[in-house]
Amino acid sequence: MTKPFRFAIHIADAASDQDWRDKARLAEDLGYSTLYMPDHFIDTRLAPMPAIAMAAAVTETLRVGTLVLGNDYKHPAIVAKEAATIDLLSDGRLELGIGAGWMEVDYTALGIPHDTAGTRIDRLDEAVQVIKGCWGEGAFSFSGKHYSIVEYEGTPSPVQQPGPPLLIGGGGRKVLSLAGREADIVGINPNLRAGAVTAEAVQTSLADHTLEKVGWVREAAGARFEEIELQIRYFLCAVTEDRVGLAEMMAPGFGLTAQEALDSGVALVGTVDHIVEQMEQRREEWGVTYVVVGDDVAEQFAPVVARLAGT
Repeated sequence: MTKPFRFAIHIADAASDQDWRDKARLAEDLGYSTLYMPDHFIDTRLAPMPAIAMAAAVTETLRVGTLVLGNDYKHPAIVAKEAATIDLLSDGRLELGIGAGWMEVDYTALGIPHDTAGTRIDRLDEAVQVIKGCWGEGAFSFSGKHYSIVEYEGTPSPVQQPGPPLLIGGGGRKVLSLAGREADIVGINPNLRAGAVTAEAVQTSLADHTLEKVGWVREAAGARFEEIELQIRYFLCAVTEDRVGLAEMMAPGFGLTAQEALDSGVALVGTVDHIVEQMEQRREEWGVTYVVVGDDVAEQFAPVVARLAGT
């Protein structure tokens, strides 16, 4: 079954209340499905949950979500309650993205232990069970290594049942396997095991690696794979006649050739026609249908959205 394309805009910040409202309304007017926010403490001023609630309040159809919450920053039962509240007050327009946490400078700034990736992913696994339990009917209990819940009944109930779409992204086998088992939307990301965006991380998004990551998700998901939306957040996104020139300028800094960069799972560069063709090819080869771009390119990328959204 061929899934239709969806598009989201990723916004990290706004200068003012009016600026935020304008960005949300522009995303809706341009045909984007969803407005996402990251969850960091060093490079953004706005907290994601209240900001996406505001975005939902000033729009009519725009979905809102997190890309993604750092699990270590907040207890998952609190996340579940806040998420259900936003879903209720937006009449079912939330997509909850949650990850194991990766940006080491956030942990350092707040004095939070930056545990091994394996430990953080194990904690995320338990957090997902807690969140789903909170969204379920009646009281539930959970006993794990990292979280313990005793006869807790999560309220309010989200509008979307059995809960808002759960988004988990990552670049390594363990977290993508978790995503394959548990998520509705899976983000195929660079491997950020170093705790920062490095050349090595970008190199893990080469075309062959991207296909391998999709394979990990497929293997873990089993029969439910066809129900999953595969998503990529494109960090190098530009509508231009000189795609090779742009790649030649940027690729060497990440240890890549221009062609490797253009074919990688972090880049969408070219004319509108070329990008449309490339996205259709990637849907065929990778199964990726949910495309996320930064708000800095929202308007220039709008013709691609107009051509492909819903098809």
